[in-house]
Amino acid sequence: MSELLDYLLQHDQNFRKARLPALYSDFRSQRTLNPDGFDANVSAWKRGLSNASLAGHAPSKSPRANHLTLELDDALLRALESTQFGRPLALGTVLQEALASGEMIPLSQFLKATQSVYHKSWGHVPWAVAGWALRQIGLTGGPGDSMPKGQVVVVLQNLEVVAKAFSDATAGRIAPFERIFSRTHFRRTFEADLLGGQRLSDNDFDVLVKFLSRDKEVLATDGSTIKIRDPAETATIAEEDSAIASLKELIEELTRQTEVLNRRVDELNVAALDAVRRKNRVSALATLRSKKLAENNLATRHATLNQLEEVATKIQQAADNVQLVRVMESSTGALRSLNAQVGGADRVDALLDDLRVQMGEVDEVGNVIAEVGAGTAVIDEGEVDDEFEAMLADERKKEEEAERIKKEAREAREAEETRRKLAELEKLGPIPAAVLTTDRPLTPVTAAANVFDGMHLDSADEPQKEEPEKIPAE
Repeated sequence: MSELLDYLLQHDQNFRKARLPALYSDFRSQRTLNPDGFDANVSAWKRGLSNASLAGHAPSKSPRANHLTLELDDALLRALESTQFGRPLALGTVLQEALASGEMIPLSQFLKATQSVYHKSWGHVPWAVAGWALRQIGLTGGPGDSMPKGQVVVVLQNLEVVAKAFSDATAGRIAPFERIFSRTHFRRTFEADLLGGQRLSDNDFDVLVKFLSRDKEVLATDGSTIKIRDPAETATIAEEDSAIASLKELIEELTRQTEVLNRRVDELNVAALDAVRRKNRVSALATLRSKKLAENNLATRHATLNQLEEVATKIQQAADNVQLVRVMESSTGALRSLNAQVGGADRVDALLDDLRVQMGEVDEVGNVIAEVGAGTAVIDEGEVDDEFEAMLADERKKEEEAERIKKEAREAREAEETRRKLAELEKLGPIPAAVLTTDRPLTPVTAAANVFDGMHLDSADEPQKEEPEKIPAE
């Protein structure tokens, strides 16, 4: 099984086992008999080929896998061949549909076009209508289902995915120095961030630069220098842009050379120490001479690199100054326009004087109206006080009535609670004497209580009190 077919079977739900017979069949007749089924099969193939190409699993003649382009040849058919279903019988129709809809565009046509791929010319409408009419009467897509072989096509959906990744990767580049590159430096800087670490082929890189500059208008390029455009900038590459691009590429190259020389010095130092341990004087001296030469080269590279970095810093400062001057110029123009609209200090003074006069007239009119109102409406303060006292008395009466109602309700609840407790006591009955004598411990209090237990309040049972003897009066 090929790498392409294995990817489709493992990662694309449309290529599950139940769908393979329909996808590999000659479904061209379904264009009129079952349009929905035809569209579903065509969409599945287009989406599958697009995703597989973006992941780098489509066959390619270039040393690196193509991600944004697709090569239409026998290698593609062989890569899609299944041991059970053979080759897809309607793949040619799928590719013709993709080319007709603009989802795939021939590479040469894409690179030579001056208008955006999103621009639809009215000149294409008659041909589209004619093609649709021919398909309806069955005059296209003959028995062989010929595939447009020998072409390299651009996959528009993949371009849009990579363009979105590029936009995210460059969102933080604001300074002019950060947005200018040579073509080689641009490729080394960004291609690893666009496809999850995978590299772009030469065709992919050419297509991406053309798409970002012509269709997305986020790049400006003259073929050797590439600039990430600011919305306020033009699409032209100035002389200073090319100089900055060359300077940045040279700094990057010198930085890489210093890293190599650093590793070389470390390796020679280790080799010299090893020769000394082995008491090999000749080898140790030769290694030390090589190390000295490498250190001299490293010092020279560092000195040159420091000079270039200083120049780059000055260029960045100059670019910032240019932007500052532009902002100041635009701000000056804006202030001049606003001051012209104000009309100067004399006009403002005149307006303020006029405003004071008009405000004074408003005050005079208000005073006149107040005098008229005061003369026609006289308020008796005594009547106001009487009405206020009546309202207070009425309010006090309401509060007293509410308090009385609350008190009666509270007393009623207390009486009901007392009746309930008495009823519960009556249900319990009298307390047995045995309980009274045995349950309570003998204390002065309980002893007194026992004495009074036998006493009753009934006057008939009480002993007769002796009348005091009356003493007759003398």
